[in-house]
Amino acid sequence: MVAVPEPDACAGYAIEETLRAAGAVRIAGVDEVGRGAWAGPVTVCAAVADFSEPPVLRRPRRPVRLTDSKLLSAAHREAFAELLPGWLHSHAIGEASAAEIDELGMTGALRLAAVRALEALPERPDAVILDGKHDFLGAPWRVRTEIKADRTCVSVAAASVLAKVHRDRRMAGLPGCDAYGFDECAGYPSPRHQEALERLGPTEHHRLSWSYLDDLPRWRHLRKHRDPRAGEGQLSLM
Repeated sequence: MVAVPEPDACAGYAIEETLRAAGAVRIAGVDEVGRGAWAGPVTVCAAVADFSEPPVLRRPRRPVRLTDSKLLSAAHREAFAELLPGWLHSHAIGEASAAEIDELGMTGALRLAAVRALEALPERPDAVILDGKHDFLGAPWRVRTEIKADRTCVSVAAASVLAKVHRDRRMAGLPGCDAYGFDECAGYPSPRHQEALERLGPTEHHRLSWSYLDDLPRWRHLRKHRDPRAGEGQLSLM
């Protein structure tokens, strides 16, 4: 069970205010989901807040405030996902498919998905906040990286929730994939997912450059090999 976050885990505007003081007007928080999955796209959301008070879920025990999607229950994520589009100034989703991940590696796929999200916003942001310490966007974007920004930064927290809910819904609705349990695991490693891979092999939604295929003798011939420097984070079946 996911615990309701403590107040000090809730997001604020400190990072956005620093960028606004330096001249940025439109500030996009960016977060991703799907980096460690065996199947499905990597999904990025870009969210632009307007510095108003973020929505709060009113619950009997205590209010639930916006924070990193991983600290929220599935029900709370879904509730925030209904509120955030009407509250945010703007937001957009970008994705890179499993085939694009195979071709570009994870860093390249992340950049592709993030650029698609940012370019889908109605106005180009003056600055972008990325969760973590690695700038996978680079020029010409003005980027601020921040570790745990999804917990401390309103726009990144909103992006975290919207990206997670969007991808979970997308994975649950993929046709012909019921045996893999995507409605429960969203393409990430799980016993049911592993059993289906061993029995049925990968689908068109699976990442064929990832090393889990090395552990599936029947399907090993499908593995797509590429320069290991092109990406990272590959997982193996145990």
